[in-house]
Amino acid sequence: MSDMKQNAELFELAKDAMNKAYVPYSKFPVGAAIVTAGGKIYSGCNVENAAYPEGTCAEAGAIASMVLGGDTQIKDIYVIGKGDELVTPCGGCRQKIREFSSVDTMIHICGAEGVRKSLTMNELLPFSFGPENLEQAS
Repeated sequence: MSDMKQNAELFELAKDAMNKAYVPYSKFPVGAAIVTAGGKIYSGCNVENAAYPEGTCAEAGAIASMVLGGDTQIKDIYVIGKGDELVTPCGGCRQKIREFSSVDTMIHICGAEGVRKSLTMNELLPFSFGPENLEQAS
């Protein structure tokens, strides 16, 4: 599959996930789609809860689906939300994405029109703490 075709497919999967989000409180749907290093695709949406901090983000849902599917390496992740501003992953999701990233992982921030900005993991979360930090502590 060409990169352009895969990019379009991932954008549409993220958009579809956003449209299925459960957001009765914030009314702010977010969707995410992941392609792994092995080429498998996963998606997720945010799911709110009446006990506000107990909801889950779209990125967390997509990552959970990926891990359940037996994969642990994100090649690209697409994140989409509504509005004029960039809808970037929250701090917790940046760390979750980091856990399953490499230096080549790309984070694509989308709006209704498509990809608005693409960032490397280091651009999204510079000077991050990851699994290799724990290995050095041994």
